[in-house]
Formats: sequence, C-alpha cells, structure tokens
Amino acid sequence: MNFYIIIPAHNEQNSIGLTIDSLAKQTLSPKRLVVVNDNSTDKTQDIVEAYAEKYPWISLVNSKSSNEHLPGSKIINAFYKGYETLDDNYDVICKFDADLIFPNTYLEKLSNHYKTNEKLGMVSGFCYIEKDDGWVLENLTRKDHIRGALKAYRKACFLQIGKLKPSMGWDTVDELLAKFYNWELLTDASLKVKHLKPTGISYNKASKYLQGEAMYKMRYGFIITLISAIKLAYKKGSLTLFKNYMSGYFRAKKSKIPYLVSEQEGLFIRNLRWKGIKNILSLKSKRS
Repeated sequence: MNFYIIIPAHNEQNSIGLTIDSLAKQTLSPKRLVVVNDNSTDKTQDIVEAYAEKYPWISLVNSKSSNEHLPGSKIINAFYKGYETLDDNYDVICKFDADLIFPNTYLEKLSNHYKTNEKLGMVSGFCYIEKDDGWVLENLTRKDHIRGALKAYRKACFLQIGKLKPSMGWDTVDELLAKFYNWELLTDASLKVKHLKPTGISYNKASKYLQGEAMYKMRYGFIITLISAIKLAYKKGSLTLFKNYMSGYFRAKKSKIPYLVSEQEGLFIRNLRWKGIKNILSLKSKRS
C-alpha cells in the first residue's frame, strides 16, 4: 500500500530528526513524506532539508502562520499546506506529529490491517511516554480513540468524511463521521510509539474556550456538552476548565458559529454519545 505522510512541525529541532529517522527505517517505506515547517525559529528547517537531500521521497514545505498556538486550526491548516503538494496516488494518508518514534514495522502492520479488513477506515498504535527511566502508556490513551498525534486514514474514508476539519475537536469529529459512514476503527496495542513530548501544552488565553466551542460545532447539544465538560474537567482536576468549556459552548451558540457536521450527522453523533454514556452507567451499576 502507498503511504503518504504529512508532519506539521513548529520548533521541533530536538525531535524531528528522530521522527524522520524512524520512518526512514520502516520495513514498508512511505511513498511520500512532507514536513510542513510552520513558522519555526530554530533549526527544524535545516534538519529536514538534510533528510530531504538523502531521501528523494521526503520534501519540505515552509509555511508562515502566526506564532499564536490555537489548537486544531493551526495544525490542520499546516497539514493542508503539505497536502496541497501531493498527488492522489495514495492508499493511506497519515497526519503524524513531529515528536514520535515509530517501531520499524509500524507502517507494514498498518498495511496488513487495512488489507485484512476492507471496512477499516482508521488504524493506529498507542503512544508511550518516558517516565522513571522507562516507557509507560500515556494516560490520555483509550482503546476506542485514535490520538491526533498518529492518524492514518484509508483514502476512501478520508475523502468520505470530508478530510480534516481545521477546528478544535478535529481528531474526534473525524472518528464520529467515520462511524457515521460505517467505517471501522482499530487501535493496535502491540504497536508502541514513543511520544517524546507528552500531551499537555499550555494554550494561550484565546484558546481556552475552544473545547466547548467544538462540542457545540459537533452538535452535542446542552446535556451531552454538560456531561462531557464535567468528565473532562474532572479528569484534569480543574473546575475552571469546566467553566471555560461551558462558556465556550454558550459563546458559540450565541454567535451561531457554523457547525462542523450536518443535522443528520449530528443526530447520529448524539445517539452515539448517549449510547456510550448509558454503557458507562450500566457498567458502574453492575460493579456496585
């Protein structure tokens, strides 16, 4: 299978070489790898250029966005800068972060999964972070969710879901839409990817309401947004985050910000979310 990979990168001089090196050592080599150097002020560009000289399937795109770190839109806009340079002769399109080290058989095993199941739309491994002189499973990992750091889409799935949305929540809505179109998702626990910079970036003040805004744009509705906001804030141990999430939701509703999904897709998403909530409550009830 032909794998095309796009890596948005901003000031990644300490990790981008390790990421590219791990992809260069794959038992199934990618056909194209585009690194989008998004307004870096360090040696990211120099490092990628050195690899591009060595490997003809690697290319660099320099992009000038703002220095403001807005989750979702900034990284997906950078992704599209790279996507625009590619042809459509791919079977799988990947959006990878610039701070990952992949096992040598990673792409080969993804390919085998896709070949085995024609309805498989997305597949990934698990992220591990360094802790106490060892590598442990990152605490944000879930078996039913593919992390935004290592997305891989079958071409037909990628196109049917309308590609990627330049918005906070892009790495949730892609999975929800894939399920709406009857694609299957798979996380392979045997594929252990080293994540060099654990998730937990401190975003600027302008971005603190975007999570709630994303829930509105995915047509969650008030009650599901409320439950989701409580759950997320509890996980992160912050009442302030709960207030920010709900404020973001109501701000988006008042401003009538465009939705990311259609009414029919929104209805499917709400039903799916309610099903998940009921399953969790049922499991808790059985345990008690």
